[in-house]
Parts: sequence; structure tokens; C-alpha cells
Amino acid sequence: MSHSRRDAIARLGALALAGALPRLSQGQTLETARIITGFAPGGVSDTVSRAVAQKLAPGYARSVVVENRTGAGGQIAVQYVKDQPADGTTILHTSMSMLGIFPHTYKKLPYDPREVTPVSMTSLIEFGIAVGPAVPASVHTATDFFAWCKANPGKASFGTPANGSAPHMAGVLMGRQAGVDMTHVAFRGSQPAILDMIGGQLPAVICPVGEFSQHIAAGRCRVIGTGGQQRSKFAPTVATLSEQGFKDMVFTETDGLYVPARTPREIVLRLNSAIRAAVAHKDVVDRLAVVGLDAQSSTPEEYAAMLQQYTAEWGVRVKAVGFTAES
Repeated sequence: MSHSRRDAIARLGALALAGALPRLSQGQTLETARIITGFAPGGVSDTVSRAVAQKLAPGYARSVVVENRTGAGGQIAVQYVKDQPADGTTILHTSMSMLGIFPHTYKKLPYDPREVTPVSMTSLIEFGIAVGPAVPASVHTATDFFAWCKANPGKASFGTPANGSAPHMAGVLMGRQAGVDMTHVAFRGSQPAILDMIGGQLPAVICPVGEFSQHIAAGRCRVIGTGGQQRSKFAPTVATLSEQGFKDMVFTETDGLYVPARTPREIVLRLNSAIRAAVAHKDVVDRLAVVGLDAQSSTPEEYAAMLQQYTAEWGVRVKAVGFTAES
């Protein structure tokens, strides 16, 4: 084959490849995009996903829909997104637990965290523990709750939105410090757990503080401790777990948006720009505040660095306490 013919074929190949690249990399709007969340409708992840989706349309894509692919504590959603076309049409919303903690708490995962690429964080999450009608009205603090658990070992249990997650580990650590062997019950998201709690089937739930908001207002449950370094602005009258004497009980994390790892950088950057504009919008800030979240965004590099640090810190913490998803 002649040199000129090879060059011509190479040029044709390059043109064909350029034509096959997602339109988004050329600055054009997609027809449809999906945000995939691994948790049930009505929860924090679902709320964030829908708030952001509304602002990504029609600029990023003419239509942006949210799909709830629940199960395995968020693993199913991550597994699904990693295998989708890397063209900017499928976006994962998840907390860092699924990518930074699960590799340490599960022996096997159906994905490698490196199979998805961080695009931007969307909010900061503060955790809290709340109790419902299965617990006496005299229980107002985490200390009170664990005293009640000691007196009622057959009822000592708590629910979380995911097995092997930060809330799960928080419950185990609090139980150990209080000298109580508590049974953990994992749900497909916070709201299903909370519904069991306010229905009297479960004494306590540990999850993002904002998940309890509507139920607190209705008098169906009460928060008895929060996991931040300072008191939560969403529950300022509730003492932190550290204030109540639980050592090293600072549990916060971020959630954010990811795409399949093979996604071209041009698409990642354009999506990042659209997400940051969405998260800064007053409607989104206000909507997230209702569920106890501080709306924040980042560059892809900033979020990747945060995930790397989070993963390393949790590796040390999990190893130190010998925690597993089966704890």
C-alpha cells in the first residue's frame, strides 16, 4: 500500500472516529440523559438527583430523567453505570460510601471504583441517629437510647440505608462503646428504614440528618445525636455524638455525580460546568436545604482527590476496628 493511500485511509478513519464521538464533545446538546441513583424515591439521593436533573435540562440535554436502580446498598447503580456507553448520557449519583468505604468492608464488589470517573460533588452530608415510637418518650439522647438497649437487649437494633456504609459502621462503633450488641438491618435507602421506624417496627435509624426532617416536623420521630464536628444547622438543639461522650464519632461524607471511566474529558468538563451551575442555583440550594444538605460543587480533579483521601482514611478506620459489612 502506498504512503499516500495509507495517509488517505488514516484521514478517513480519523473523520469517521470524530463523527462517532458523542455530539456532546462538540458542544452540542444531547437529546436525553439519565441520572441513576441506587436509592429509593423520596430519599436524599433521589431528591438531589431530581433537583440537579431539572437544571441540567435543556442546556446539557433536552431531557434529563432520574432512574432509581435500588439494591445492595447502592452497588447495583454503580455496577449498571460503569457498563453504559461513555457518551455523557448516563450519570451516576451516589455518596462516597459506595466507592470509598465498600472496597474496605466488602470482600467482593461487582465493580472497581476506578470504573467510574468523578465529575463533581453535589452536597455535604451530615449523619444523625433518630428513634421512633418503639422507644419510650423518655429517650432524648444517644446515651439514653443505649441505656434502653442494655435494658432491652432483644429490641436493640438499628436500620441504615446500606450494608457496609458509614451509618452502618457508626451504629456498630456506638454499640461497642456503649457495651451493647446491636442488630443491624439494611434497607434499600433511608426512607424505607424510617417508615419502619415511625411505624414502630424498628427502634432507631442512622442516616443523613435531612432524611428525618418531614417526620420530625410531624412528631413521628426525634433525632437524638448527630455525627458532625459541630452541631448541625439542621438540628441545632441536638448534641453531637462527640458531645455525648462517643469518641471518634465524626461521620460526614459527600455525594456527587460520576460517569463511566472511559468518558472523554471534553464531555466530563462540559458536564461539570453544567452541574456546577445547577448546584449553585437558588432553587437547588433551597431544595437541598429542606432535606438537610449543604449544596456544594467541585472540579473533577478536586472531587477525585477528595475521594482518594476519603478512601484512604476509611481504609485505616475499617482496619483498626475490624469492621466488615457482616458486622
